[in-house]
Amino acid sequence: MDGTESAPTMLVALLDGTVLPGDAPLLRPDDSGVLRGDGVFETTLAVDGVARDVDEHLRRLAGSAAALRLTLPGPGAWRTGIDAALAAVPAGSADGGADGGVDGGADWSQTLVRLVATRGAPGAGPTCFVTVGPVPDGVRAQRRGVRVLTLDRGIGGGDAAAVPWLLAGAKTLSYAVNMAAVRHAVAQGADDAVFVAPDGAVLEAPTATVVLAWERSLVTPPVDGILAGITVRRLFAAAEAAGWSTGSQVVPSADLHAADGMWLVSSARLLAPVTAVDGADRDSDRQRALTVELAALLQVPTG
Repeated sequence: MDGTESAPTMLVALLDGTVLPGDAPLLRPDDSGVLRGDGVFETTLAVDGVARDVDEHLRRLAGSAAALRLTLPGPGAWRTGIDAALAAVPAGSADGGADGGVDGGADWSQTLVRLVATRGAPGAGPTCFVTVGPVPDGVRAQRRGVRVLTLDRGIGGGDAAAVPWLLAGAKTLSYAVNMAAVRHAVAQGADDAVFVAPDGAVLEAPTATVVLAWERSLVTPPVDGILAGITVRRLFAAAEAAGWSTGSQVVPSADLHAADGMWLVSSARLLAPVTAVDGADRDSDRQRALTVELAALLQVPTG
């Protein structure tokens, strides 16, 4: 790249290691991923060119594909795509500054890595690729706080096993409902949503896992009917080593107001402190102090 070219905002790698620009044609119009959202994906974070928790994300990708009865290439092929994509990240573009690149250009020091697999076009087999791009400024901003609106998902976590065709707990491309929930929350003055069961038990956010703190204990809802959070596992392991107790338990929605701290945890946002629930402020000095401590355990700055 010479001085006259602008840095790309996304790169795409195929599983044979071929790297394409982000605007290169890739999907056929009759691909099932386009027509029906029939496919799976994973998103992880690469810090200074190293992707985090790759084994865990590949296992979850395979589990989601199995739920869709979709046969995908093995882990080795996906690693080839990941490595090729990260190797193609523009040199010298990881210098956006402490503000996440707002004034200094794209900051690739923290990079979103997305693994995507669709069922493909009829007779063509699955379409598989890896994308990389800088963490968007809006995502970084949510690491400083989000306001959430609770929404009834209409089915409890324990009921999901009886309706496996709803794919609860699988990470599929069919995210229209999740995105509609976020847009509804934004229209009501919030930033994001948290799904609850009909009995009021907390489930998950549309794109994140809920974590609560009481004193030196971290809890998250049981994984029945929700996506098992990989970044939560990373956080809990580090917290246990630092003397915290961790676990999963049923969380009544009332606890969202009573807990010492509440966060939405995901690969991209990492640890987003929840500053309001259903319009009621829940920010506090205690939560802010816990956020600093727990963010340090994740070993990535919150800015």
